Amino acid sequence: MAGSTHTVTNQPPPLVGYDLYSADRALTEAVERHLAPELLDEVRGELAALGRTCGSAQVQEWGALANENPPRLRTHDRYGRRIDEVEFHPSWHRLLGKGVSAGLTAAWARPGGHVRRAAAFLLWTQVEAGNGCPLSMTHAAVPALRTDPDLAAEWEPRLTSMIYDRDLRPAGQKAGALFGMGMTEKQGGSDVRANTTAARPLPDGETYELTGHKWFCSAPMSDAFLVLAQAPGGLTCLLVPRVLEDGTRNPFLIQRLKDKLGNRSNASAEVEFDGTWARRVGDEGRGLRTIIDMVAATRLDCVLGSAGLMRQAVAQAVHHCTHREAFGGKLVDKPLMRNVLADLALESEAATTLALRLAAAYDDDGEQERALLRIAVPAAKYWVTKRCTPLTVEASECLGGNGYVEESGMPRLVRESPLNSIWEGAGNVQALDVLRALQREPAALNAYLQEVGKARGADHRLDGAIKGLLTELADLEGIETRARRLTERLALVLQGSLLIRFAPSEVADAFCASRLGNDGGMAFGTLPSTLNLTAVVDRSRPQA
Repeated sequence: MAGSTHTVTNQPPPLVGYDLYSADRALTEAVERHLAPELLDEVRGELAALGRTCGSAQVQEWGALANENPPRLRTHDRYGRRIDEVEFHPSWHRLLGKGVSAGLTAAWARPGGHVRRAAAFLLWTQVEAGNGCPLSMTHAAVPALRTDPDLAAEWEPRLTSMIYDRDLRPAGQKAGALFGMGMTEKQGGSDVRANTTAARPLPDGETYELTGHKWFCSAPMSDAFLVLAQAPGGLTCLLVPRVLEDGTRNPFLIQRLKDKLGNRSNASAEVEFDGTWARRVGDEGRGLRTIIDMVAATRLDCVLGSAGLMRQAVAQAVHHCTHREAFGGKLVDKPLMRNVLADLALESEAATTLALRLAAAYDDDGEQERALLRIAVPAAKYWVTKRCTPLTVEASECLGGNGYVEESGMPRLVRESPLNSIWEGAGNVQALDVLRALQREPAALNAYLQEVGKARGADHRLDGAIKGLLTELADLEGIETRARRLTERLALVLQGSLLIRFAPSEVADAFCASRLGNDGGMAFGTLPSTLNLTAVVDRSRPQA
């Protein structure tokens, strides 16, 4: 009899057992737009299969378990020998293996590789964002290694392999390898020129012995790391393997793991180098120039990761409101809730569209596209990652109290949401990087203006925003103080241009009205009532 009081009604079914890729119209359309026609059938099948994997109950459970069981540091074995190993929950290894086999480190080795990988990375982030870190750094290490053809020939096949080999042994004995990165030190943070880790040259002229401390070293169980250290010729990029060719462990002393707000499944460590063997990558004193392409690639992954988190947050919110009834009808049909959901959907689609456009520029690799990336990547990294946190918080609120409960999965998205704005250079670093591009590389601004100009004349609000942007650029007085404002406008104008060209008219209209035409408020859910909000929400609805 008592059991009858626990009948469950008016609760949405779990959003599980569906294809995350095919259910995301903004993403599928972007892939169709940017890939060569002869690749489409293959890539559609590949991404749909990954989308079904991401939406499966089993893989979603792996993500939850990896997050709930953070890594543990083991500095010594039972006999007192120093081993410096990190233990992960089995779900972490299952996820990482799936990510590698899905090609998330193989972009450089496949046609259309950056677009197909970007779409896959955006999907995979929605399962569990933590394992994106080693996948991202392994992918991004390739352009840095290419500054040294011998190193690239040795390591690139391992990094682009679609085989995950978790064992710590010499990389030459492995079918696949993962890379990490160590730049940040206590005294400098983003100012890596202040690094004090010392690189003492060994007699062969190409290898060094390192002494120093890295304040942040992510994925410390990777097979090798790119690090910055002070050599006699200045700040230099070096490759540090975990295991040397003879099978001995390279001194890589893990002092502790960081206790982070989110990203808990991924290990972030403080490490000491004490007589650690390293090989130079590029020339002495050119460390920043050598590693900058790696940083740019990881920054694009920050944009993709945030776009993935945003998409999952919006999918959960729309799904909940589609099934939940309140005040005599479905929440999704209530005008005010529909306004909120449409506003969230706009932000998510703009992020996805911009991220895939930048991935396509990597595949093109022409001079014009490289120039566009120089200004668009830091601008996108600044803006998209900053929009992620307010979006995930608002999406959680759409679920009411349920969204504040761990079982909903929304708190994990909220905790993860600030990360991409902080890592790989926080907001001020990105804004100042945009200024450097504007001041030193005229081709970057020209490429940007040509890109946004492709939609000129199609919407008066975009035309006005471009005009206002040019006015801002013409006034260099106090430009550093205005760097954030300028970077925000660069990102918004680029998003608006892309949506006008590629999104349905109701999406582009709503975006331009609220983001470029100042007909929107400071919070989500303040879109003009004259817009076709139902169509915007319907477009974002996941079909389970």
